[in-house]
Formats: sequence, structure tokens, C-alpha cells
Amino acid sequence: MRLITLALVSLLLLIQYPLWLGKKGWLRVSELETQVAASHKKTDELKARNAKLESEVRDLKDGTGAVEERARYELSMIKANEIFVQVLDENGQPTVSKTALPPPPPEKKSGKPAGH
Repeated sequence: MRLITLALVSLLLLIQYPLWLGKKGWLRVSELETQVAASHKKTDELKARNAKLESEVRDLKDGTGAVEERARYELSMIKANEIFVQVLDENGQPTVSKTALPPPPPEKKSGKPAGH
């Protein structure tokens, strides 16, 4: 009886080995699911970045508001009859603005066909 029990336990272990540690075992499946989740997250981040860049390109092509905003923020350009105020820190260096940029203007829906 003891020999039969030992043989059945060893067969059970031999059957379990491929299930847990084999090429298509549960551990490998779990690892692959983690990789797929990471890939989906990275893809979503890249899609969001691409959408933001596409929106920025559209704004730069269609209107002057985005160009003006960039000129003001990045190049510190001002319009005629405006006053530019620059705040310096203790070391005499310009401080970095902690104010977020305003949101881009809403998209203009035009009835023009594409390509015009």
C-alpha cells in the first residue's frame, strides 16, 4: 500500500510540473499577462502624447493664438503697448513660472473640405 501511495504522489508531482513550471505553465502565463498590461499602459501613454502633439500641430496650423502663446511663454515676447515684468530670485536669476499655461483655444469646426 505504501508503494502505491508513493507512486501516485510521484505521478501527481510529474503531472503538476508542466502545469506550473512548463513552457505554457501558469507562472509563464502570469508573467506574460504582466508584460501585456505594461505594454497597454505604455501604448495609452503614447496615444495621449500623440493626441496632444496632434492638437498642438492643428492649433499652430489653424490659428495665431497658439503661435502667440508660444512666443510669449518661450521667448518672452510682448505686444506693442504691453509691459513685461520679470521677477528675479535672491541670486538675480529669473524665476520659473509656477503658473500653468492656459488651455488651448477650442477647436474651430469649419465646413471646409479637407485639403483646403
